[in-house]
Amino acid sequence: MDSPILTLSLTQIAFAFIPVGIALVLLAQFSMGVGSTLYALSRMLVQLLLVGYVLAWIFGASSAWIIMLVLVVMVFASSWISLRTVPEQRRSLFVAGLLGIAIGGGFTLLFVSQSVMELDPWYMPRYLVPLAGMVFANSMTSVSLAAERLMTELKRGEEWRSAKNTAFQTAMIPVINSLFAVGLVSLPGMMTGQILSGVSPLIAARYQIVVMCMIFASAGISTAIFIALAARTLPINGAKNLE
Repeated sequence: MDSPILTLSLTQIAFAFIPVGIALVLLAQFSMGVGSTLYALSRMLVQLLLVGYVLAWIFGASSAWIIMLVLVVMVFASSWISLRTVPEQRRSLFVAGLLGIAIGGGFTLLFVSQSVMELDPWYMPRYLVPLAGMVFANSMTSVSLAAERLMTELKRGEEWRSAKNTAFQTAMIPVINSLFAVGLVSLPGMMTGQILSGVSPLIAARYQIVVMCMIFASAGISTAIFIALAARTLPINGAKNLE
């Protein structure tokens, strides 16, 4: 017999911050400022509470135009955030980041949602929005790592071929590590969420396999497109021009 889904009260959520308080004390003990951490925690709390209401409204509306708008916002936001590691070239590389994430992540999302999962209608919010979040967030991280490593290698005077290879390899490290660790070291978020909601672990594992394939593909394609487009933007002939 399946166990009922546990609903957390605000009091229970408040108790979850007790270990957080201990971690903050430890940060202070190690001479690390807690101001930015408190801001991050506060922002996380507000964002997640708000997104719950927003998603409830989106799921209820079930409109293709609203879903398209959500996807566009995701792509633009992830593209801008991905280049925070290279503030000097953030504006000049924005188009490369935008197209990399939009094409790499968008293609992967479209293929998985329509050819693998066969969503009907194609914009089913309960599936498409969470999948899009995973795809674009993962592409964002990969592009961010690639941008930072690419600029570092070029400033060191490395040749373009060597720099782009190093950047691509660096961007793919977290994804490849997750492939090794999944099921042994960690149970990914989607699989854990499904199990907690009462879905059979066997079914949850199938979904997670699709998600891992989706994450790997979006990271590889988005990063490759970003690096290819960055070659047309960056002054790659010398490190001095990048300072």
